[in-house]
Amino acid sequence: MAELIKEPEKITRFTFLRNGMRAFVGLTLGVIGGWTAFGARKRNTVWQIDPMKCVQCEHCSTSCVVSPSAVKCVQSYSICGYCQLCFGYFQPEAPELTSAAENQLCPTDAIERVFVEDPYWEYNILEDRCIGCAKCIQPCEMFGNASFYLQVRHDVCVNCNNCSIAMQCPSDAWVRLPADQPYMLKHKQDYPLEPQIELSLTANLPIRK
Repeated sequence: MAELIKEPEKITRFTFLRNGMRAFVGLTLGVIGGWTAFGARKRNTVWQIDPMKCVQCEHCSTSCVVSPSAVKCVQSYSICGYCQLCFGYFQPEAPELTSAAENQLCPTDAIERVFVEDPYWEYNILEDRCIGCAKCIQPCEMFGNASFYLQVRHDVCVNCNNCSIAMQCPSDAWVRLPADQPYMLKHKQDYPLEPQIELSLTANLPIRK
C-alpha cells in the first residue's frame, strides 16, 4: 500500500505576515505585562536593611546613588545605656570625654551628645549630617547595648529596582518590604504596642499615622 504523505503547507505571503503579526503582538503583551508587574512591585515594596544581618561594611555610605546616602543611623533610646563613655561616640583612647572633634568617632559630627543628669548622657542622630558610614555601630555592638543601627530613610531613598548598595552588600542584608511596613527595627522594645504606628526616624520615636 502506498504510504500517504501529507504535502507541507504552503506558506503564502499572507500566512507569513499573519504569523509574524501574532508573534509581535505576543511579545508586546509580554513586555507590557512585565513592565506592569515591575511597576506594581516597585510601588508596593521598598528597600530596607535587616539590622541582624548588617556587618557595617561602609558600602551604604559610598555606593548609594543619593548623596549623602539615604541610609541613616538610628538610635534605639529604649536600649541605650546613656553612658558617659559611649563607645559609639568617642574615639578609642579619646584624650577627653568632651564633644571636641578630635574626640569623636563620627567623621561628620552627626551624633549630638546631651547631658541628662550625672552620670547619664543622651545621644541623638543628626540625620542631615549622617552619611550611613556605620563607624559608630560596630563599637556600640561590641562594647555597648547595640542601640545604634542602620535603616533606609524612605523620604530620601529613590527606591531603585537594582539598588547599588544591595548589589555590593557582602552579608545579603538588603531586603524588600511592603511599602506600608517599611522599617525593620532591631529591638522588640522599639515596636509600639498599638497598630497603625510607624517609626519616625527624624525624631527616632514612634508616631501615630
